[in-house]
Amino acid sequence: MDETNINWVLAIACLLAGIGIGALGYHLLNASAGNTQRLRQRLAERERELAELKDGMGDSLERIARLAESLHRESQGLEQEAEEARDRLGARSLRRQALDAVAPAPTATPTKTTTEPAVPRDYADGNRGTLSEDFGLKNGEEAATPQPPRY
Repeated sequence: MDETNINWVLAIACLLAGIGIGALGYHLLNASAGNTQRLRQRLAERERELAELKDGMGDSLERIARLAESLHRESQGLEQEAEEARDRLGARSLRRQALDAVAPAPTATPTKTTTEPAVPRDYADGNRGTLSEDFGLKNGEEAATPQPPRY
């Protein structure tokens, strides 16, 4: 073969290799660009969803504030009605006032005419029983320094 033919073959082979390497590089770089484009699109969708949620949250909070305000107004109205009813119903009527004026005043010390059983007490009446304050204490030094309770 001739040297000129070898140069032409070598130039064509280098050209084809360069085209192949360029196509491979473009494919690899373009794939990451496509991935970046998809990520940007997903980010834009998430931002739009977030903006919609914020708008919805603002509307919801506004509605809650209106409901709380109306609830407050209604509770004030109920309080006023309760005060009016208390004043109206709690006031002594003229008839009751007249009966109280005619009736004799009650005695200061009521007397028991019926025998009722004694109400149970949670203390002792001084007989040093188990409910007395000094039950279980010994005379002398131990009475001055109480021991902590045992559980």
